[in-house]
Amino acid sequence: MTKKLSRKQFIIDQGATCKNWYWSWSFINEDKREVIFGAWEDYVAEGKALIFSKKWKNRNNPSPGYKQSREHIRLIEEEQYSLKIFKMINSDDTGNGPRKIEDFEQKLYEKKLDYKDGEWFAIDHDDQEIYFPEEVNTPYRYSEGISIKIYVNRYERNKKARQKCLEHHGYKCKGCGFDFEKTYGSIGSKFIHVHHLIPIHSIKEEYQIDSIKDLVPICPNCHAIVHRKKPPLTMDELRNIISE
Repeated sequence: MTKKLSRKQFIIDQGATCKNWYWSWSFINEDKREVIFGAWEDYVAEGKALIFSKKWKNRNNPSPGYKQSREHIRLIEEEQYSLKIFKMINSDDTGNGPRKIEDFEQKLYEKKLDYKDGEWFAIDHDDQEIYFPEEVNTPYRYSEGISIKIYVNRYERNKKARQKCLEHHGYKCKGCGFDFEKTYGSIGSKFIHVHHLIPIHSIKEEYQIDSIKDLVPICPNCHAIVHRKKPPLTMDELRNIISE
């Protein structure tokens, strides 16, 4: 029989920690580059769990827990930290009282992060369309021409901007020159990441994006290496590393 642990001991056993055990609902394992979120049981349905929402922010003074979890979301989005969740049971089954943990499930679930309308969800791997860091993928309308004006934040992308980039630059990696179709045949046709030269997290509410100048095709390996530094490596820096 599994020994019943406190939530704190359970998280510590996973190698994770937080700034305050009382108000935290997200935890971090720096060595494994892993973030663990507690998800309220009533926010979990069919493999999808709400773990963070802009609605949880106090209007004038965001709570320390909110700020910490917001930073943990950023690490998953921008620095490729993995995501796991565990289920928490609310002490008030009416849903009217303050959120307090009555119990929790001593099991972690590996998830992917998904964002929609100011809310972040932990979802099963198969439920999410594959996208990559710094790629452009947003529902906003795409204007004609190379230079477009879109309203974008760090979590929103534009698929048509991606397409314009690839129509111009092609599908070879701008870092190492790797060609997926040449190596893998038809299954590798038109497969490549697209890297945003201006980091998404630095973009403010309104930004004039140029699909040719601001975006470049890049293979997954080079893409990961570029984001090993903050700010990300430039293409010239990347190519210098490869040529050494």
